[in-house]
Amino acid sequence: MTSINQVWISAQAHERLHQELAALRDLCSTAAEDGETGENATAIQRARQKRIQQIHDLLVNAVVGEDPPDDGVAEPGMVVTVRFDDTGETESFLLGLRGVEHGDTEVFSIESPLGAAVLGARVGERRAYRLPSGAELSVTVLTAVPYGLHKAAAS
Repeated sequence: MTSINQVWISAQAHERLHQELAALRDLCSTAAEDGETGENATAIQRARQKRIQQIHDLLVNAVVGEDPPDDGVAEPGMVVTVRFDDTGETESFLLGLRGVEHGDTEVFSIESPLGAAVLGARVGERRAYRLPSGAELSVTVLTAVPYGLHKAAAS
């Protein structure tokens, strides 16, 4: 049985990915027309084809700019603010797809230790996660706001 892993991305990231895909396809076509050969050219073509496939897979499974409900639950498409319980410091980040989103807001994926820990948490809920070093940190979710509302409030 196949499972579909939908990913949330902003409309801006969706447009950037389409532009990158078009540029990569143009480069591949040009290289093929020019008859580029050799080990280096082949390696470059493979890398381009791999990136084209990655972008294609992202775009096929993308939920574009559709904000999740404003219900205070941390999920993809939400800007989450957490307090690190041991230091009291706070950090805000977009729960999304790292490497796709750009801008001033840090992005954590749901596969990252912090992203996985807060996924599904409600405002006021405390969650713990392990760092790659083995140390455990706990955070409390202070806010979880849809990206669109967060962006509008920041403007």
